[in-house]
Amino acid sequence: MQKEAMLTQLGYVPNSALLEQLKRIEDNTTGYEKIQKHIMDLHDHLKVDDSYVAMSNSNDCFKIKIDSSSSEIAEEAHEKVKHFSEKYKVKVNKLENKNTYYIVGFNH
Repeated sequence: MQKEAMLTQLGYVPNSALLEQLKRIEDNTTGYEKIQKHIMDLHDHLKVDDSYVAMSNSNDCFKIKIDSSSSEIAEEAHEKVKHFSEKYKVKVNKLENKNTYYIVGFNH
């Protein structure tokens, strides 16, 4: 997938700074080429739960943000992240006391 298309699909307006950040994330994410499509699919599946995949502002990785106001919908989003992680062997780190995960990379 082209970098500009990926940024657009994630809701960003592509510019040189965002393209550079995406490049750093790709380089920093273990096995990125194996999980790229799955990350975009997860983003689409999470939209109905008021959740999404985005580029982290503080680390060179993707983050999964669960923003649901309803605890039932939030739980559904957490289940989707768990399923995504197990099915595609993607290592994610959940931030303590937050509804945020970091996508670390492909877990061989």
